[in-house]
Amino acid sequence: MAAAHEPEVIRDKAAMRAWTRRRRAEGKAVALVPTMGYLHNGHLSLVSAAAAASAGPVAVVVSIYVNPGQFAPTEDLTTYPSDLAGDLRKLAAVFCPPDLYVRAGDGRPDAGSSGGTVSCLEQAGGGYGHETWIRVEQLEKGLCGSSRPVFFRGVATVVAKLFNIVDPDIAVLGKKDYQQWRVICRMVRDLDFAIEIIGSEIVREADCLAMSSRNVHLSREEREKDNNLKALHRTRSARKNGNPCCKCRYDDFVHSMALSISRSLVNARTAALNGNNHSQQIQDQIVQTLTEAGDSSIKQRNFRNPFDVNADCELESLVPLERVDRPAVICVATWFGKVRLIENTEIQAPP
Repeated sequence: MAAAHEPEVIRDKAAMRAWTRRRRAEGKAVALVPTMGYLHNGHLSLVSAAAAASAGPVAVVVSIYVNPGQFAPTEDLTTYPSDLAGDLRKLAAVFCPPDLYVRAGDGRPDAGSSGGTVSCLEQAGGGYGHETWIRVEQLEKGLCGSSRPVFFRGVATVVAKLFNIVDPDIAVLGKKDYQQWRVICRMVRDLDFAIEIIGSEIVREADCLAMSSRNVHLSREEREKDNNLKALHRTRSARKNGNPCCKCRYDDFVHSMALSISRSLVNARTAALNGNNHSQQIQDQIVQTLTEAGDSSIKQRNFRNPFDVNADCELESLVPLERVDRPAVICVATWFGKVRLIENTEIQAPP
């Protein structure tokens, strides 16, 4: 999918507000698709969903902004993939601000000295120019929030800023990061934003891996793996195929893990719908499927906190369930090297 003409690129907040006013004067609803760029077909499916979100005409704008407020200093802000020129070729209207935060040092001590939550925005200096943060206090806990205490505070804040600047009637977000989607839905409800939030289903690669801008790092990591690891995988594949001389690309292991994550969720969902609805059993089944996808020696060398399985949370509150006796979501996060693969599946009608 590509734009039929040169995109309209908006960089200034006032210009963005004026664009929205003009579209409304033309009788169009305004739909926002917030992204951090490096667009893939999953993002473009959100654009299509936004264009079809109203019975009347819709003006769609995609925001591209890599938000420092949602990255901890130990995370991948500086290496987050970017291809703005390529992104612009795919879009009709783009809000691409140089910065969304006030950065004005005022002589206060570094945020980290207080022991509080610190993002890359604050660590970089001048972060005290921006002091207001939005927290969805219960939904941001647990799941990914347990290991990423900065993330949801930063996401909620930057999305609220985008909503205030763009002033959309509709916003479309992907469900791949399920907790993020629910956090935004709750923020919109609690703060009375007059915006319809649409959650769009996961779009997958040909190998079943959920599409993500960070997936590009998986192929890069292939070249960074040491020879012993590659030899280990080649040996394993050679034994399996009865060919001691066969050569194997390391990304076959990535493919195997992608399939295992997808397969584990399909199997867990099937089990729950068939009445095997104990959450702990479902979680154990997922971990077993992932464990069987590769040698433990590979996992020990390539995964941090290998499996973050949160089997069976209530759909909207994300409260853990002992049994799947109501609509639920199963979430899995898996580290592969420095890349975190996120997957989930909803169970709408348990027995």
